[in-house]
Amino acid sequence: MTRIVTSGLIQMSNPINDADAPVERVRDAMVAKHLPLIEEAGKKGVQILCLQEMFNGPYFCPSQDARWCDIAESIPGPTTEMMSKIAAEHQMVLIVPIYEREMAGVYYNTAAVIDADGTYLGKYRKNHLPHTSGFWEKFFFKPGNLGYPVFETRYATIGVYICYDRHFPEGARLLGLAGAEIVFNPSATVAGLSQYLWKLEQPAHAVANGFYMGCSNRVGTEAPWNIGKFYGSSYFVDPRGKFLAEGSEDDDELVVAELDLDKIEEVRRTWQFYRDRRPETYEDLIELLP
Repeated sequence: MTRIVTSGLIQMSNPINDADAPVERVRDAMVAKHLPLIEEAGKKGVQILCLQEMFNGPYFCPSQDARWCDIAESIPGPTTEMMSKIAAEHQMVLIVPIYEREMAGVYYNTAAVIDADGTYLGKYRKNHLPHTSGFWEKFFFKPGNLGYPVFETRYATIGVYICYDRHFPEGARLLGLAGAEIVFNPSATVAGLSQYLWKLEQPAHAVANGFYMGCSNRVGTEAPWNIGKFYGSSYFVDPRGKFLAEGSEDDDELVVAELDLDKIEEVRRTWQFYRDRRPETYEDLIELLP
């Protein structure tokens, strides 16, 4: 039987572009704005849906203002509980990236994974954190400590990489070796050099590892930080590096593609990268520092 999985990405702008607004008000507005597009995904038969990086807030990392820690929450917690009900209602797997509070003063940039029956499967914590040019993430987040887990969902085995992670091939390879068929990369990235890399690195990960990638990015400009335009362009790419669906640079929208998981086997029988790996020759990767 052919395994076709209908998958979706949501790209979204911040509806309250006011950094002086109460953080809880901004959070609630972002969640409320997402709900109609999540509902649309359900009506379109999307089976796996990924939201953007820290979907329930602005990208506040240019601020170095600790008040944004107030929107951090536990996982599982209120947002994942709400999304679990939505997932069960639509029989849809959800990847839900939020700001996670583990304990007082310890926070992570995290994505929760919820199965189609509403079961919380686990989480991925962003491993690679930028700390430069307005992306002061180490002020807000601790580097991830959960490795590179994969999640056996009803429809596919999936992995998660978050934004800046995409610049590092090692984690993508580990996800492939662990059996990921689709890797989702929810992001918040602005125009400039990264816009060129946006369509270069992730198709390369898909080809090198023989899996699909779903890459989401927010849209708009967020005042008062104005670090640049979030350029959207969310997309799906197949194991050959072919683009299957792509969003605009400006609009709030749902991007949907049908992913033929049987193609993974077909591609890997041609490009035998897993067979031809030589891990015994790679010891210097972990021995050479930094």
